Amino acid sequence: MTAAATAAVDEALRRLDETEPEIRAWVRVDADGARAAARRAPDGPLHGMPFGVKDIIDVAGLPTECGSPLRRGRIAARDAWLVDRLRRAGAVPLGKTVTTEFAYLQPGPTRNPHHPDHTPGGSCSGSAAAVAAGVVPLALGSQTAGSLTRPASFCGVAGYVAPVGAWSTRGFTGLSPSLDAPGLLTADVATLATVIEAVDGTKAEVPDSARALDPVRALDSVRLLVWPGTELADVDRAMRDALDRTGEALARAGAGTDGLGDRIRTPELADTHAVVMAYEAARSLATEAEHPEALSAPLRELLDRGRKTAQDDYEAALDSARTARARVLDLLTGVDAILGPAAPGPAPHGLDATGTPVLSRPWQLLGLPVVTVPGHRDPSGMPLGLQLVGHPDRVGRLLGIARHTETLIPGPAARG
Repeated sequence: MTAAATAAVDEALRRLDETEPEIRAWVRVDADGARAAARRAPDGPLHGMPFGVKDIIDVAGLPTECGSPLRRGRIAARDAWLVDRLRRAGAVPLGKTVTTEFAYLQPGPTRNPHHPDHTPGGSCSGSAAAVAAGVVPLALGSQTAGSLTRPASFCGVAGYVAPVGAWSTRGFTGLSPSLDAPGLLTADVATLATVIEAVDGTKAEVPDSARALDPVRALDSVRLLVWPGTELADVDRAMRDALDRTGEALARAGAGTDGLGDRIRTPELADTHAVVMAYEAARSLATEAEHPEALSAPLRELLDRGRKTAQDDYEAALDSARTARARVLDLLTGVDAILGPAAPGPAPHGLDATGTPVLSRPWQLLGLPVVTVPGHRDPSGMPLGLQLVGHPDRVGRLLGIARHTETLIPGPAARG
């Protein structure tokens, strides 16, 4: 199978050469290293699959520069845990993808493959764009606020944020240890499920009633809460319509759906997330903060806010998060997932900002797994993603529901 692996890498490099002048998703391409790795790739479930690596994640022998001149030329001595897991499954790292500065807000040069005048989203911008442009079927990312879910939505790809603590962050340059989580971006949920199974053995669980392939009542055993997100953001009409249509399709397929209502106080969770993130970022990047002239204004502001946050306020925020997590986990024992918008709307026009992460903040604070389901588009053709939030002990169930949800989203001619 070596020839197939080499051919897959060569095709990825060809596609990269074709798209990169406009998309600018990559900071470093290791063509020779990828071809050599393909020749010796083990015959695993991901044999020969080329993948991109967000440039806060270590690949042995390549720089990890974090979108900052302060890390320029720093060579990784070993693979990050997630890179190592993928190599063992037969996948081949192609190179490093663009990240925002230290995975925060300052944009890199990447453009949205669906319209180059629109942002690709936050710190997984290069990874999401590389997948959306068809260069690689898989790219690695991370999430601290909305770093993965938002780019997945904006670029029209599937995304997975692992439960906080479930996957090792060894070899990641983190921003907030209580919030940081590794993740994946792929073209569709089926590929996402294949990769997750290769990483940790979790299998997508098809709901029992779907095994009979009954298109009318396929999801009889599934219970969902639908969350519009409007208490946190001005959600675009097209996104609201996409959520409504998907909820209706799931109900027609047999799923029990109900509104989330005020069972979870998401504004309070978003505010608590901001306190934890700022406090921990100020300590994680304390050395870098000694060189403020080399940092962007948004990052300087975050670190300054974190330094001014009292330890008592930080500890109170953690206590609040723990209490809320216990309450939400209890809620998620009675339902399978929460379905909501992955972003307020399509990717905004312009490249000077990455869009707001606010619709991801509550779930990241709680450390929950999230799957971004692609497929919808707004009237202009820009992608719209939905997110399914689940219980950390039931990731297989979440993936199975996400796969089925993706099949219910209308084709391009019917979208909008």
